[in-house]
Amino acid sequence: MTGKAKRPRDANQLAKSIVDIATGEVEDDSLQEKDPSAVERGRKGGEIGGKNRASRMSAEERREAARKAARARWDR
Repeated sequence: MTGKAKRPRDANQLAKSIVDIATGEVEDDSLQEKDPSAVERGRKGGEIGGKNRASRMSAEERREAARKAARARWDR
């Protein structure tokens, strides 16, 4: 994947790019869809990885990981 182009930070340039996209003069790169096979591979790997990691941890390690995750969520 080549990545999408970043939008300009300058307000005037951003406004012009939005108008160009709205009028159809330029294609909007942010609307590109993800490759379904890549999404499936990533999801499958994530499911396997979490189960393997949990099976190798002791009960105390799992408990500490859960505490750390909860702390990180509540700190936000």
